Amino acid sequence: MAIRTAVVVSVTSFLLGALFTHWIADSLTLWKSPVTDEHLWTAAGYYSILSKTPQESIIALCGVVGLGALTITWSLRDGEAGNLMFDGSSLFLYGTAVVVYANSAIPNLRTKFLSIPTHDLTAACPPAIKRAALELASNHLMCSVALTGVLVLQAGRHWAERSESGRTPAVQKP
Repeated sequence: MAIRTAVVVSVTSFLLGALFTHWIADSLTLWKSPVTDEHLWTAAGYYSILSKTPQESIIALCGVVGLGALTITWSLRDGEAGNLMFDGSSLFLYGTAVVVYANSAIPNLRTKFLSIPTHDLTAACPPAIKRAALELASNHLMCSVALTGVLVLQAGRHWAERSESGRTPAVQKP
């Protein structure tokens, strides 16, 4: 049981770390006000580099994602109430992050950022690039929040199991 939890926490932490590396671009579009053309071009340049990730890295990342999903699903097989509640919720959040990234972030990267035109950082950013950059940063944020929820649920599961196993039966007095 502890090994499964360790694998889920390790995989989720790895995926969060991978998402947090995008902070350099995401912060420019989500957390800076006002969002300037320079911010947008910088984020677009980063996403353009990201869109050219080598195939081997993508395969390795898919393997890590698959390991996490398999491990959470494996925990559900026990049928215990704690597993159904904590791991069922974890699987939902994990799956949500995977679906958002696979159906929105990856296609956005592959179609909008594969070839960014040369530009001056002070030049006006086209609306299509601005929209794509904001959407991609939002996808990264949604996935990060969902994966943080998985970590919180796994911590709650560990705490519940620890407190449950640490209880001693009450001694009744005659």
